[in-house]
Amino acid sequence: MLTPKLQLPSDQRKLLRLYSSLTEQGKESLAAFAEFLAIREDAGSAAEPLRPSEPKPIPRPETETVVGAIRRLSESYSMIDKSLLLTETSSLMTAHLMHGRDASDVIDELEVLFAEKHKSTTD
Repeated sequence: MLTPKLQLPSDQRKLLRLYSSLTEQGKESLAAFAEFLAIREDAGSAAEPLRPSEPKPIPRPETETVVGAIRRLSESYSMIDKSLLLTETSSLMTAHLMHGRDASDVIDELEVLFAEKHKSTTD
């Protein structure tokens, strides 16, 4: 039995065509970047009640993705306005995805970035 074709908007069809033309590594990078964008969008639209003033320590897992680190640090440092970190986190994510920078190095830098931003907003 044939399944009916979905009538997708042109932008979604274009995205599917591009996705289909990628290598497995490219598909993984695109998926990671899309997840990063979704997190960023959620952070901008989420209405949080009261934010704590001190970070909530969440241990870094032995194996962690850059996107996972951004999620963990965003939760740990929920008191920081994520728009203040957007430029730096986007640059680090791009360095990892597009330029092949090691995830561990990027995560180390993200941890420093979040800690420094917290310190500067509490001084």
